[in-house]
Amino acid sequence: MRLIPSRSTMIGTLALLMASLPVLPAAAAESGTAPASPSAVTAVAKKSITLLHTNDIHSRFEASDTGIGYAALATLARQYKAENPNTLLLDAGDTFHGQTIANLVRGESIVKLMNTIGYDAMTAGNHDFNYGYPRLVELAGQAKFPVLSSNTKKEDGSRILESYIIKEVDGIKLGIFGLSTPETAFKTHPNNVKGLTFHDPALEAKAVVGELKGKVDAIIALAHLGVDESSTDTSIKVAQAVPEIDVIIDGHSHTEMKEGTQVGPVLIAQTGEYLKNIGRVDLTFENGKLTGKKAGLLTKASVKEGGTAEDPAIVELVKGIKQEQEAVLSQEVGSTQIKLVGDREVVRKGESNLGNLIADAMIAESGADVSLTNGGGIRASIEPGPITKGEVVTVLPFGNYIQTKKVKGSELLAALEHGVSGYPESFAPFPHIGGMTFTFDASKPAGSRVASVNVKGVPLVPEQEYVLATNDFIAAGGDKYDMFKDQPVLGDYASLEEALISYLQKQGAVSTVAAGRINVTGAAPVAVPAPAAGAPAAAPAPTAAAGVHVVKPGDSLWKIAKLHRTTWQKLQELNALRNPNLIYPGQQIVLP
Repeated sequence: MRLIPSRSTMIGTLALLMASLPVLPAAAAESGTAPASPSAVTAVAKKSITLLHTNDIHSRFEASDTGIGYAALATLARQYKAENPNTLLLDAGDTFHGQTIANLVRGESIVKLMNTIGYDAMTAGNHDFNYGYPRLVELAGQAKFPVLSSNTKKEDGSRILESYIIKEVDGIKLGIFGLSTPETAFKTHPNNVKGLTFHDPALEAKAVVGELKGKVDAIIALAHLGVDESSTDTSIKVAQAVPEIDVIIDGHSHTEMKEGTQVGPVLIAQTGEYLKNIGRVDLTFENGKLTGKKAGLLTKASVKEGGTAEDPAIVELVKGIKQEQEAVLSQEVGSTQIKLVGDREVVRKGESNLGNLIADAMIAESGADVSLTNGGGIRASIEPGPITKGEVVTVLPFGNYIQTKKVKGSELLAALEHGVSGYPESFAPFPHIGGMTFTFDASKPAGSRVASVNVKGVPLVPEQEYVLATNDFIAAGGDKYDMFKDQPVLGDYASLEEALISYLQKQGAVSTVAAGRINVTGAAPVAVPAPAAGAPAAAPAPTAAAGVHVVKPGDSLWKIAKLHRTTWQKLQELNALRNPNLIYPGQQIVLP
C-alpha cells in the first residue's frame, strides 16, 4: 500500500519553498503581476463526499413490498455518482448468505451483483462466514472491492482479510477499516470459524486508527457490531473508546437510524435490514479538514415515490444467475420411499413426517436439546422418489436460518400452548417439534390444553433451561411466539433448506413416518341432532365408495365423522390411526 505524506510534512515543505522564492519589486505589481488580493488568499475550498451504505441485506436481492432490491439500488447509486462524483457505496456485512440465490452457490451470485452495482468496500458480518471462512476468503478474492476485517485473525496473528484501505476522493484521503463482531464465534456454526479469533473491536480500532492518523483526512469504520445492549462489543463502545473515528457505518443489530446516532464526536449510521432503506452520510470538508457530517435514510417509500427504475443490467444478471442455478436445483440430495407431507391442511393442523424431518435436521445442525418450527413455513410436499435441492427449496422457500436460544421449560410449555391454540382450524403457528413429545386435550379452552410434555423421554421441568433450535422468524417473536423474542441468541446456524439438504445427504433414503410426537385427546364427538317429529328423513351420507371415504384437501377426521354420522373416535379405532389429527389427501378411511 502506498504511503502518503502527512499534511504537516507537506505544509512544512511548502513553507520552505515559498521562503526561497524571490520578492517581486513594486513595478511588477503595476504591470499586473501583483500578489493575489487578501480575499482570494482567504477563500475557503469546500468539498462534499457522500457515503451511500447498506447492511444486513441477507441476500434479499429482489424488490418486495418492503425491500428496495439491488436493481433499484444500482440505479440510485449511479444517479448519485452522476450528481456528485465524490460518492462511495459501502456495506456493513451479513450480505453473502440468506436466500436461495446466494446459498445454492455459496455467495458467488451476490458478489457478481455487488461487482456490477459498483460497491467500494464492505466488512464481513457473522453470516458472511456461514460457508466457512476459507470460502469467505475466496469470495473476497472474487470481489472487485475490498472485504475488510481488522480484528479477525488466525492463531498466528495473521489476518484473513484486509484490515483497511486509504481511498482518495477528489484529493480527500479517507481511511476505511473493517470490524467484525466477536459474536461470530458462536453466531455461525463453530466449524465455520475454527482456528479464528475475533479480537476486541475497540482495541483493534485504536491500533488501526493509530496507523491511519497523519495519513488521511477522515477515518471511517465499517463495523458489523450493532448497538444492542445485550452485546458485549458494540459500535457505541468502539466510539467511546476511539473518538478519533469520524463515522461508523454499522450493522448486525438491524437498527433503523433515521438521522444516525452521535456518540461524542463519532457519528454512527445504520439502515435497519433487508434493504428496506439505503443509508446516506454527507461529509463536508473545508480546505481538506472535515467540518460537517450528517446522516439520513432513503426509504422504500421515497424510492417508490421518486419512480426509480430498476437497472436493466442487474435485472438481466439476476435472470442469468437463476438460469445457471437450474442445474444446481436439479441435483439429487436423497430419496424417500413415502410421501413427505407438507400440505397446508396437514402441517397447519397437526404433526407430519416432513415437519418431523425438518425438526430433526435443525437439531442435527445446531446440537440443541429441542427444536420447534412453524407449520406456516412449510410450503409443499415431496413425492416418493429422488429428492432434489429444488424440491427442498420449494418446501422451505423463505431463507429463514436456524437460531438457538436458552429457554425455560415454562416458556416451552407456553409456546406449545400457543401453537395448538387454533386447533382444529388451520393455524400457521402450529408447532413441528424435535427432541420432545407432548399431548394436548382439544376439548379444553385454548391456553390450557397441553396435558404433558416430555423432553428426550423425561417430563419437562418448568424451571429448567433447555437449548431450543428454532427459525429466526419465531426467535424474533414471529407468529406471536412472544415468549422467545427477548432471550439472547446463543448461536446462528445454516438456513432451514441448507440444514435439511445436509441432513438428507447424510440420511440417504428416508422412510420417516409421523412418530406420534404430538398426541391429541379429548376432542368431543360431533353430535348430530335427531330429526324433529314429522320432518323428512335425512338423505344418506355420500361416500366415495361403499364403506370408504377418500380424504380430500381440507378434510379432518371430525369432519368425516360428521359427514358419515359417526364419531372420530370410532374412525380412529377402526382405521388404527395412531394420530387422529394426521390424515392425508388421497388416504382411504374405512367407515363403520
